[in-house]
Amino acid sequence: MRPLIGISTSRRTGWRVYPFIALGVWLAGGRSVRWQAGKPVQVTCVDGIIVGGGDDISPELYGGTLVASAVLDPARDDLERCLIDEAMAQGKPVLGICRGAQMLNVALGGDLYQDAYGHFGARKHSTILPKKDIRISPDTRMAALAGTAPMRVNALHSQAVNLLGDGLRVAARDTSGMVQAVERIEEPFALGVQWHPEYLTYARRQRALFRALVAAARAHVAARAQLPEVSAEAKA
Repeated sequence: MRPLIGISTSRRTGWRVYPFIALGVWLAGGRSVRWQAGKPVQVTCVDGIIVGGGDDISPELYGGTLVASAVLDPARDDLERCLIDEAMAQGKPVLGICRGAQMLNVALGGDLYQDAYGHFGARKHSTILPKKDIRISPDTRMAALAGTAPMRVNALHSQAVNLLGDGLRVAARDTSGMVQAVERIEEPFALGVQWHPEYLTYARRQRALFRALVAAARAHVAARAQLPEVSAEAKA
């Protein structure tokens, strides 16, 4: 049986994003269902979750200051924070993509830079093409999955992780020092990446992220520890 992954998407743009994420899950051996704010959602019915990209996260969730350029969806904020809380409580794995990586961090008690590129003085990329160079931190789960060679990724974000959430560590940064990936140190498996691997599934290193989530979901279904299963998948 393919484990079932719930994929949270934007109400506005999810219809065009979901097929790409669903393909990544399918190629990794899973199957998926689309979620969005305003429709019934039950974490108990799936084996893992993906929180996809989209609108900015309201700084009200972590006591930040709203910038004028922010595009918000409070209903989605509420839904996805609840999804991550429930996934952690039920021991189910999580993959956060772009906004999803930021929400993973916020749900676990961290905060964000609202204008990340302004803070770091970095050139802003806004493309699904791999134009940004990142460095993966050694001795991380991300490094085991994708190696430590420089990686070129896409970028569509304006926010980025600042203060880390509880139980998370930095797994990758770009050349300006901006956080590009975070991962949970202990069970259950959780990984957040600032880029969009769903548009890069032709690359083995990007498919590895989906395989890790599906491996962790299978482990959850079988009541086994997830992190050893992810490590085994990384070596396969």
